[in-house]
Amino acid sequence: MTERSGQSAAEYRIEDLAHHSGATVRTIRAYQDRGLLPRPERRGRANVYTDTHLSRLRQIADLLDRGYTLASIKELLEAWDAGRGLGGVLGLVAEVDGPWTDERAGRITRVELEETFGGEPDDAALRDAIELGILERIPGRDDEFLVPSPQELAVAAELHGAGVPLSAIAGHLRELRGQIEHIAARFLEFTTEHVFARYLGPYPPTDAEAAEAASLVRRLRPLAQQSVDAELARAMRLFATRHLHRHLADGPVPVPQNEPQSVAVPLGTMRAVRELVGSENVSAFIAAAAEREVQARALDALAAKPNK
Repeated sequence: MTERSGQSAAEYRIEDLAHHSGATVRTIRAYQDRGLLPRPERRGRANVYTDTHLSRLRQIADLLDRGYTLASIKELLEAWDAGRGLGGVLGLVAEVDGPWTDERAGRITRVELEETFGGEPDDAALRDAIELGILERIPGRDDEFLVPSPQELAVAAELHGAGVPLSAIAGHLRELRGQIEHIAARFLEFTTEHVFARYLGPYPPTDAEAAEAASLVRRLRPLAQQSVDAELARAMRLFATRHLHRHLADGPVPVPQNEPQSVAVPLGTMRAVRELVGSENVSAFIAAAAEREVQARALDALAAKPNK
């Protein structure tokens, strides 16, 4: 790396640029071919890169970490080069990528974990917890785990303390997670259609539009959880009362004709349907399958009637 006399801009060979940016020489050349990175200045037989190239490589790496594809990154950078600005877009991305809960992650040792769940080691349950993300391994620390949601771990501990096997808790969480992901997907579709569609045109939003969208994200962020909390409380009140009457009263509590009913579906069936149609389509698929079965049986019954 050299510094030109009288100028503050550093100059790099491609190997130096790769070292400072963390990208490989092959990646840098691929970015040039895609138009993501300006061509270097040709000086004699050497290609010379500057801090502009280094800054652009770091921007690309940051956008890739945020989940952007190279095609979308190219559009963003072209818009920025045309004077539309990238700061607002990155601010919007940071707002969406920010925490969606006030809960703080914690840590727990293996000894504390075993004491919390009965005092006996359970390797199968530990594997389930890591697979589900309830616990995360800490590099270099085999005796300690990160707990992304202490509240979720506390719920599992209470259920286990009440007599629920750990394997059943893991199975219940897998099923619950699929249903919650469906709710989250539907909420995003709903707000995108009615709120954010105007910011999703063929070109990246301006700084002002991105700032406005980020403000809306902050306002709407708690609404999904608040609506789920309210509906869960309503449903639990309804079904808990019905459940109690069904087990303690003389007979079952009648269900209103037009009221939706909860039906238990085997976990294996839920997994198979989820793999077939995706988590967001599970409810619609099961409803359609049930409706088709009802119609088929009705047709069979009509066909079986003797002709008069």
